[in-house]
Amino acid sequence: MYVRIFAAVWLLVCALLAVVAWGFQAPFSYDPVGPRAYPLLLLLLMAAAAVWLLVKPGEAEDLPISWSLARKVALFIGGLFAYALLFEPLGFVLSTALAGFGLGLLFNGRPLPSLLSGVLMGTLLYGLFDYLLDVPLPMGLLAILEN
Repeated sequence: MYVRIFAAVWLLVCALLAVVAWGFQAPFSYDPVGPRAYPLLLLLLMAAAAVWLLVKPGEAEDLPISWSLARKVALFIGGLFAYALLFEPLGFVLSTALAGFGLGLLFNGRPLPSLLSGVLMGTLLYGLFDYLLDVPLPMGLLAILEN
């Protein structure tokens, strides 16, 4: 029952956010697909998952909701919120590396592999977006390395 309630509420949130995202306009064209494509795609995927949970939740009804799981979910949401707040001041590479490291530890990863995966994720995704896809990302504290 809780899964269906969550899915219905999440579907409503996705619909409301899609209305907001539909109005995204860029004052200049910096991206060939525009600023609304990425959020709309994510909202479409989340809405599809919510519909699936509404129609056929499977064995999720039998899963107990524990305090440790609720704590991990709250820490995960807090980590994503911190990532959004630190994105511009620290820059894409550092904020992504910190988020990858913290979320790796949250999911019981060892510190060194979590750190390495966070740093690799930040640098490789920056290279993908900035050099291959030509999407400018903030450098933040690493702006001193630019020529």
